[in-house]
Amino acid sequence: MHLPRIMTITRERGYNLIELMVSIVISLMILAGLVTLFANNGRERDEIQRANQQTENGQYALQVMGDDLSEAGYLGTFNPASLSTPAADPDPCATTVAGLNAALPIFVQGYSNYGGTGYAGPTLSCLPAGHVQPGSDVLVIRRAGTCAVNIGDPNCPSQVANEAYFQSSGCNSASELGSGSISTYYVLAANSASLTLHNRDCTTAAPVYPYEVHIYFVATEDKTGDGIPTLKRVDLDLASGGFTAPIPISEGIEQLKISYGLDDPNNPRYPTGSPTVFTADPYSYNGCTGVGCLGNWRNAVAAQVYVLARNTTQTPGYTATSVPQKTFYLGTQAFGPYNDGFKRHVYEAEFRLNDIAGRNMP
Repeated sequence: MHLPRIMTITRERGYNLIELMVSIVISLMILAGLVTLFANNGRERDEIQRANQQTENGQYALQVMGDDLSEAGYLGTFNPASLSTPAADPDPCATTVAGLNAALPIFVQGYSNYGGTGYAGPTLSCLPAGHVQPGSDVLVIRRAGTCAVNIGDPNCPSQVANEAYFQSSGCNSASELGSGSISTYYVLAANSASLTLHNRDCTTAAPVYPYEVHIYFVATEDKTGDGIPTLKRVDLDLASGGFTAPIPISEGIEQLKISYGLDDPNNPRYPTGSPTVFTADPYSYNGCTGVGCLGNWRNAVAAQVYVLARNTTQTPGYTATSVPQKTFYLGTQAFGPYNDGFKRHVYEAEFRLNDIAGRNMP
């Protein structure tokens, strides 16, 4: 007898169309959230990078100018206090030995509001025409280098033919100093045959230092056509016949303003080495005009430096309609408000002109 075979039917269950659609929608919602999260994180990361870069650019600009200002007027062991004030306003772009010697007593020189509204000063031939930020300041620093090229130091550059060098005498001998005129105590020349002064022993050659002129300005662009304002500098390069091409220092620097601390301009016979008044323009302080203002520059012992730094790229959505646009004050001068997508910040510092202030101390 055969028992009937019982057949078991196994059903395979899966997602129906509605369940599949619901799971797809949920997955898309999760994916959209993740994409939004990653996009927001990317924007935040980019904004942090912009802020960090702006901070570095602003602080670096101050550091470079501050280090240079602290060395302004350095001429080795030579004390230039007895040098006469020039009879004419020095040309920062001078490329002759005579012009450099005439400007030697003015270690710091500047032009406020260069090329801006009401600017009545000179146009500097060594700055790139049409590429200087109108209304920004220009700073000129003159000094000797800190490394003597004739003492065999491997860390010092070699002497270059036809370059400007400074040498001062330590030898108290009539055969070297002649009449004892201050002009015989030093040599600023581009001819190595003229650098013949000696140390105190009147035998060993005195140190020979490169003579440097640095001119800081704000350019309207870093590279051609990029539109990024940049702090730049041109340096004296007498061996090549003039000044170097502009050297980028710090990009994103939109404005430069400087106030100079003067050492008791009302009583110049008794200097203290400390500023008693600050002025943005020694060329006009206390009603002076022309050559009469050069005494103010010789009296400068400190400098307050302000830079307005902006991001090099715009922040998406950051406009005058999204946030209140700020006015920025560099000293007493206001800039803005700006209607664009660039974030900005003012960086400032005060520097002592050590070589000048030190010589003025009682």
